[in-house]
Amino acid sequence: MSGIESQRDHEIVIIGAGIIGISIAAFLAEAGHEVLVVDRTGICEETSSGNAAALAFSDILPLASKGVLAKLPGWLVDPLGPFTIRPSYLPKLAPWLYRFWRASGASAQANSLRAQTAMMQLAEAEMLSLIERAGVSNMLREDGSLELYESEAELKAAQPDWDARERADIAFWHIRGKELADYQPGLSPRFVVGGFVPDWKTVSDPKLLGQALWAHAERAGARFIKGEVGSVSASDGRTMVRLADGRVLSAGKLVVAAGAWSHQLARQFGDAIPLETERGYNTTLPVDSFDLKRQLIFSGHGFVVTPLETGIRVGGAVEFGGLRLPPNYARADAMLKKAEMFLPGLNASGGRRWMGYRPSLPDSLPVIGRAKDLPNVFYAFGHGHLGLTQSAATGRLIRDLVSGQTPAIDLAPFNPQRF
Repeated sequence: MSGIESQRDHEIVIIGAGIIGISIAAFLAEAGHEVLVVDRTGICEETSSGNAAALAFSDILPLASKGVLAKLPGWLVDPLGPFTIRPSYLPKLAPWLYRFWRASGASAQANSLRAQTAMMQLAEAEMLSLIERAGVSNMLREDGSLELYESEAELKAAQPDWDARERADIAFWHIRGKELADYQPGLSPRFVVGGFVPDWKTVSDPKLLGQALWAHAERAGARFIKGEVGSVSASDGRTMVRLADGRVLSAGKLVVAAGAWSHQLARQFGDAIPLETERGYNTTLPVDSFDLKRQLIFSGHGFVVTPLETGIRVGGAVEFGGLRLPPNYARADAMLKKAEMFLPGLNASGGRRWMGYRPSLPDSLPVIGRAKDLPNVFYAFGHGHLGLTQSAATGRLIRDLVSGQTPAIDLAPFNPQRF
């Protein structure tokens, strides 16, 4: 099969079989396009396999507006804190941090908030529809989320986030004291107030969902080959994808959805996109480790605890360290120790540690659009923490662009050339 694939022309080649690439393949295949997906490992095997399983449609505030800049100095002195930068990586990260600071301005925040709100509305509608079309509604959980605070002052500091949700007509309410136990028994008494979002959704397991959505795409005609992309180039109105083993794929249209590695491919087409890598860590414990009712969000500590079909997942936080530095699993261990304090009955033994690479842009918006000089090359990456959440919306938008239809939302804020 690999030899045959390398000898023929393909209508559309998608680089990346994470949740973004899978969703794009599903939308394009459903529309009757001939789609080939290429990935170095497999379907939903890398970063998309280990996320926190949230469909965070109410998470509309950009990262730069969540008080991160004020908290940053304190966090940076704690190598195991919610947000850290490997010291050796700081010089390389400096330009990204400058753009991140620029994105924290009032005007930039307002623009990002409007764009993110529109994206999330589309994301919810498209994801729920895709899940139904794929016949996997049983993998959707609608238990709401509980965001926990250790003081009224901590809640007050987070009030801009709740105000933004209220303006966007996102339902929520705050609960206090002993009432917290009605939403999650077994919490530490250190938590005095919580914000409950009733419409917050999670999935039973992100890897299993991704593979189920791929099965739907495959039934619609999408195909997959395994291969590591070495280089990409344009030639006579087509794009050439050269794999590390020597195979060459010829594509009429190319979609770059390779997550944290995507900017390296975009650079070969002349687009300099300031993508950085948020390295996220987690530990997945056995299913019976705790009677977890819904996703718990410990925003002051930068991590969440999620009930999955396959276990209890404790993870989050942000570490900027690029793609080459080795993992620091002490970060996963630190979150697990906090989870033991916050959930005193948690059995923290028998866990599996993991690290993944979140592709992050300074304004918290992905790039969705065409390459600068090549109308048949499309970019779909940089979703940060929201890849699963925004995957179906991205699939819809890329389908609109490829098919020559008016996109479902204004794509100007997501323009790859905006930087």
